[in-house]
Amino acid sequence: MSLSVDLRHSQGSFTLDARFESAGTLTALFGRSGSGKTTLVNIVAGLIRPNRGRVVIGDQVLVDTERGLFLPAHRRRVGYVFQEGRLFPHLTVQQNLLYGRWFAPRAGRHGSLESVVDLLGIAALLERRPALLSGGEKQRVAIGRALLASPRLLLMDEPLAALDEGRKAEILPYIERLRDETRIPILYVSHAVGEVARLAQTVVLLNEGKVAAAGETAEIMGRLDLFPMTGRAEAGAVLESRIEGQEEAYGLTVLRAAGGVLRVPRIDLAVGTPVRIRIRARDVMLALEKPVGISALNILPATVTELRSGDGPIVDVRLDCGGDALLARVTRRSVEVLGLRPGLALYAVVKSVAFDRRSVAPGGEGGGDAGDV
Repeated sequence: MSLSVDLRHSQGSFTLDARFESAGTLTALFGRSGSGKTTLVNIVAGLIRPNRGRVVIGDQVLVDTERGLFLPAHRRRVGYVFQEGRLFPHLTVQQNLLYGRWFAPRAGRHGSLESVVDLLGIAALLERRPALLSGGEKQRVAIGRALLASPRLLLMDEPLAALDEGRKAEILPYIERLRDETRIPILYVSHAVGEVARLAQTVVLLNEGKVAAAGETAEIMGRLDLFPMTGRAEAGAVLESRIEGQEEAYGLTVLRAAGGVLRVPRIDLAVGTPVRIRIRARDVMLALEKPVGISALNILPATVTELRSGDGPIVDVRLDCGGDALLARVTRRSVEVLGLRPGLALYAVVKSVAFDRRSVAPGGEGGGDAGDV
């Protein structure tokens, strides 16, 4: 289901001027704090009436200021998950979940309590009250409540921001299942590079109230010119691959990407399963000749396509690996010693231990209309 946004809205000295379209299952609104992400989702939710603009989900117009159309929030069938779960403290988990059902018109309901509970793994929590839940459990219940309202679109405003790393790792797989199994389009707000790289099919990069770039995740994350906005420290490439086999004796999984074979710590998924991997620029070494006698297991032939330097000693290098973009970060001295330039053929070297559970995840394939949970 497509999402089309074209709006302009001013609040005090800040102006949001955003236009983009997305047909991806999960679209990430990505940018630094104050870039306009929450203002934009609040307009989509119907919590803010924009000065000018149009918002359309599928064939339903939510806002069209030229026609004087502004659908009230309660009629939009948009689920909203906030940073904190915002559960009713006096109700049990099951009662909180069923509260969402009241907002779903009978004719448009899809999914049952049982299917949502199974999807989110919260069967053991149904009789508890929110005070007895962890942060990750609260967020899963909040997601379930939003799903049971049978939304046409799910808004998630930094749902992991209030969680520590352990709780984030706990809930990320459930968001992936939500993305892949429900087919409900999701507009996901985040300023965390790792989350966006792992979850999003489409990225809309906001900067000072404007859309700086929009497109497929791999394309946006691989652009050197966007590093000042996406964050140079955590910059890296996003590659789609498939599991080719398991090396049981070594606890490794063999992946096949466009640029070649990669070995990563074991992933407990079947051969043929699509897997998305994120390779940070700081974890990539470059060599003019294919290295031998080294511990790194991943050596990919590549061609330099772009170099971009800042004021300091660091140079960012974009590589072409069989059609995939890979990024490396080296010093100016290395550029000079290796003679790095566009068109130069070389090898990219990545240690298997550079891949952790945050950088390897099941790949989400394709979109689709909202259907049964």
